[in-house]
Amino acid sequence: MADRLPLSVSIITCNEEANLNRCLESVRDLAREIVILDSGSTDRTQAIAAGFQAVFEYSPWPGFTIQKQKSLDRCTQPWVLCLDADEALSPELAQSIRQALAHAEPDTTGYWLNRRTWYLGAWIWHAWYPEWRLRLVRRGTAAWTGRDPHPALSVPGQTRRLPGDLLHYSFRDLEDHLRRTIQYARDSAAAYAAAGRRFHWHQLLLSPWVAFLKHLILKQGFRDGWRGWLISIIRGIDVFAKYAFLLERERAARQTSRKD
Repeated sequence: MADRLPLSVSIITCNEEANLNRCLESVRDLAREIVILDSGSTDRTQAIAAGFQAVFEYSPWPGFTIQKQKSLDRCTQPWVLCLDADEALSPELAQSIRQALAHAEPDTTGYWLNRRTWYLGAWIWHAWYPEWRLRLVRRGTAAWTGRDPHPALSVPGQTRRLPGDLLHYSFRDLEDHLRRTIQYARDSAAAYAAAGRRFHWHQLLLSPWVAFLKHLILKQGFRDGWRGWLISIIRGIDVFAKYAFLLERERAARQTSRKD
């Protein structure tokens, strides 16, 4: 414990027994505190957390942004590393974090980590890489902002990038990728509607192609082979579904108002 950093690790979980051990093992010797906020796991998630002496609490699911903020607020150390259960630190990144916090400048409030994703049996080096995420922050300065299901951390002040990769084991298989794509698209449409965003036809007709070409050509997803093509196509489906669900919500709302 003596050589551990003044660092809390913040994680939200729900049935993460397949991922959590790998995640916690990567920070075991780094952080003085691990805080896990769980929304109702029925598998071995809590038992795995107990094996790492993590603070484990239950909180009903209110959405990604609020739940991540709740977990962040429960941390007590000066610095907080916010991880998803399906992420883990590479050894190089763990060493970078150790060095950064040992020599942190007073005006530095956050560090960006570069996420690398394992997908269908291989690392993705183009379509989803580089993918810089602000994840290491000074406690008390940071907040989770943005819309579900993809909130982001924000901090005032100076931020820096750290060497090493945040390893991401996101999808179990293609079915899992497609299922979550549709669910996230539905959640995004709901968040857009709640924020007053309106549907426009060009979003449905053009935006999916823009997303597809961005990942395939601009990010050179074609260099990832067939995996890059799948990622790019499913990204286009994601954007199409998001606006299709938004259209569906607007039409349903209009029909309800006519009945009233």
